[in-house]
Parts: sequence; structure tokens; C-alpha cells
Amino acid sequence: MKKNLQIIFDYHEETKHSYSRYARSLGYMDWANQPNPYRSYNGAKNIKLPIMLDSKTPTYSEIFTDSLPNAALCINSISKFLQFSLGLAAIKTDGYNEWALRCNASSGNLHPSEAYLILPPTPDISAKTTISHYAPKDHSLEIIGELDIDIWQKLPKESFFICVSSIVYREVWKYGERAFRYCLLDAGHAMRAIQISAKILGWRYNLIGDIEDHRLSKIFGFENKDRFNENETEVPEMMLLVTPFSEKDEYIYENILKDLYPNLDTIANNIAQNYQSWPLIDLIEEATNSNMQKTKNYNIPEAKRSCKKEAKDVVLQRRSAQIMDHNNSNIAYREFYTLLQSSDDSFSLPSNVVNLVIFVHGVEDLQQGLYIYMRNQELQDELKTSLDASFLWEKIDEKLYLLKVGDFRNTARNISCSQAIASDSAFSLGMLTRFSDEILQNGAHRYKELYWECGAIGQQLYLEATSLNLSATGIGCFLDDIFHNILGLRSNNYQSLYHFTIGRGFKDDRITTKKPYS
Repeated sequence: MKKNLQIIFDYHEETKHSYSRYARSLGYMDWANQPNPYRSYNGAKNIKLPIMLDSKTPTYSEIFTDSLPNAALCINSISKFLQFSLGLAAIKTDGYNEWALRCNASSGNLHPSEAYLILPPTPDISAKTTISHYAPKDHSLEIIGELDIDIWQKLPKESFFICVSSIVYREVWKYGERAFRYCLLDAGHAMRAIQISAKILGWRYNLIGDIEDHRLSKIFGFENKDRFNENETEVPEMMLLVTPFSEKDEYIYENILKDLYPNLDTIANNIAQNYQSWPLIDLIEEATNSNMQKTKNYNIPEAKRSCKKEAKDVVLQRRSAQIMDHNNSNIAYREFYTLLQSSDDSFSLPSNVVNLVIFVHGVEDLQQGLYIYMRNQELQDELKTSLDASFLWEKIDEKLYLLKVGDFRNTARNISCSQAIASDSAFSLGMLTRFSDEILQNGAHRYKELYWECGAIGQQLYLEATSLNLSATGIGCFLDDIFHNILGLRSNNYQSLYHFTIGRGFKDDRITTKKPYS
């Protein structure tokens, strides 16, 4: 246990960016060996799902209320659930090349996250319990296992499970040793995308905390080396129970799934041909392979939303801005505060320990400066003693405090690996996370969970910005300890794990957009 914790702290230090060096990677883009972003299984039975682009959905604002009816579990609702969470959102083309965008954001559009479903007998899918892989390229289910087993009597009617996994090599190809961080952020993005899609259908979800990672690996066959290329390890991240009903989560899922030992013989495709070797990636994968604690229930205040767009349109229009318009960066304070409030609803994890440190560049009726949004106000006293003693902590609004007045545009840009999107936006932020004590007190798996929470916040900020006709971009490349030094941090009890920027993006007219699955 202590060895795993030390590996985590060593990995985190080794993969920090600084002025003197970036985290180790190949150093160039080996385009000839770019990994295939799509997993497929040879021997699987393929179930084509209906395309749901023309189906009606509630407004974006409505999905955060409890007033929506529950959709029945059928092939159409499963299709809608998957298409508007992990499916293709658009096809982009420059006239010569085409590339797909998905509903869930991903670092470098590399998409290490995969999804697997355990479904009850469902018409037009199977008369048996099935284990399926979701294939977003053609919007289909690949049935990799069918079982004569009845676990559904112990669960609410029309419930099912969905597991998110990671193929870490997809990110390793570009980012080297820092890639594991990005896979965890992407898993958080995928988790939040799944939750939002469940909300669209009036479904609820529980993040399962009592099944260890090695058990999930057995259920989905990841530990079977004959099914996967040895260089393309696939690891489970989290599993959720999706249900039409509000649940108290009193189930012992380990007991419910204890007899689920499928004999899977489908063979995964190779996603690459040549491979980089980064032993530190193998170490951190193994060190964090454990289980999470039970999730807790939090009282989450509702953000004041007024968006009348259909929820599916917000999901499908989400983009990562490449360039921000610095001449048109100001946004209204109401928009700014709605964005911050929306992050409160973006987690269902054992802890809520991420607060937002914000560089405000252009928000109406708000001074330029350094601010903090306290998603968890119970940590305020601890943060006051951890951060620079000269900070003002002047209360601006509920949970929002001014730390220091000033123009931080150059600072934001420098910290974000000299990327202008951090300085030309309305604001940028770092997700400051309670770190070392969380891992020491809760175990190695908490490292993953902290990144998941940040990824989920990022996905929510993307959607909220889209609903307000604004642009957003997640920033994984930032100078870790330079940011910490600006805040006056003197230990690793708090670390910034993900950065983000929101403003008004330029549209590149050379790039055209086509509908997916046309």
C-alpha cells in the first residue's frame, strides 16, 4: 500500500511541466503510427442502433429538474442514451481530410475511453443478459457475451450497467508519461457525458463504489491476454448503474454481480502497429488499480439556467475552441456566475474537493483579477492557511471571492504553455484539488477519482458554455508548480489538476461540418 502511494506521488512530480522541461514524451508526432481511435471486436454480434438525430429531447434547462418522465428501456432509448453521450457529434473536413468529433471531450481528440454495457434481456437486442461494447464509429452494440443469468430481480426494473474503460496507449502516443493524467480526465468527461444523457431520458445513475478494478477486468475480459495486444492494455475506470427510478443506492453490487463470470472469446482489434515504451505508465496503472469508496450524497444547489435549446443540440454543438477572439472577450456577469454554479452539479464521487481558481480577464461589472470559487466551502479555512497570506478573500457572491486585483492575462498565457486561448478569453481557471491528504487518507484509487472529478467539471463547463453561445477549451498543458507558486502553495496538499478557458472562439471558415452517421 505504501509503495503504491509513493509511486503515485513520484509519478505526479515526474510528469509536471515547468519552464526548464516538459514531462517526457516522444517529442514529435509519429503520424504513421497514430493509434486507431475505434475499438472493435472480431467475432462479436453487431447490433446496429437507430440514428436518433431527429428525435425530440427536453430543453437543456429542463434536464436539471426532476420533472421529466422516465423513458422506457428499449433499443431506441439505449440508442439515444449512447448517441448523445459517447457518439459522434459531427464530421469535420478541410476539403481533403475528414475527422470525427464526439459528444464527450478528449485530450487531442484521441479518445482513450471505451464503454461497455450489461443489459437485461431487451427486444431487438437479445433475449438474454448481454455484455456489449459500444462502437461509436457506426453507432452499434457489439455483443461480446450472452448469459443465461438473472441478476435483474435484485435491482430496479429496467436498470442496466455501463462501464467506462481506458486504452492508455492512445494518449501515450502523443503525450508520453503525462498521458495517464489525460486518460483519467477523459474518463471524467465520459462519465459526465453519460450522466447528462441519462438526464435527457429522465434516468438516474449511481456510481458504483464497492467493486474492485480487478473484478471489473474479469467481467469485461480485460485480464484475458489472448484477447488483446500486450502493448494495448485496457483498464476499467468506473461503472454506473443507470435506472429509471430514484435510488438510495443501498445495494451491495459485489454480491449482485458475484456470479457474473462470462467466458468471452471475441478478439479486440489492434489499434497500433509500433509502440513506445514508458515503464512509468505501467507503474502508475498498477499502483492505482484498486477500488473506490462508496459515493456520498451531496446537497447541490441548482444553477439558474434559462437555455431553451434542445439538450441534444447543446450536446452535439459542444466544441473545443482553437482560437479565442480577444477583441470580443467580455461576457456578462450572469453568464460567468451561471458557468461557475454549473460546476457544482458535475460530480457524483466520494468527495467534493475541487475548487476553481480563476483569472478574470473580461467579465462585465467585475474587476480583472484572481478569484476563487469555493465549490466546497468546508475547505475555505484550510485553503486560507495554505494560500498566500496577502490574498484579500473579499466576498463577491455566494462561493465567489476576490483574491487579488490585477491584469493576469500574460500570467494565464504563460502558465498554459504559452497558449493564447488562456489569455484571450473572458476567463481561465485552474481546478485546485485537495491532493496529498486525500490520497493518504483514502488510498491509491483516490488519485483517479480526483482527476475524474476535474474531467466531469470540464465536461459540464463545455456544455454550459455551449448553452450560453460561448466557447470553451480544456487545457491539459500547464506549468504545474508555476501556478502553485503564484497561489503561495508550499506543499502538495493542494494541486491543480486541470485548466480551462471560456470566451468567444473564432470560427475557421476553411473547415466545414457535416452531420454524423449520414
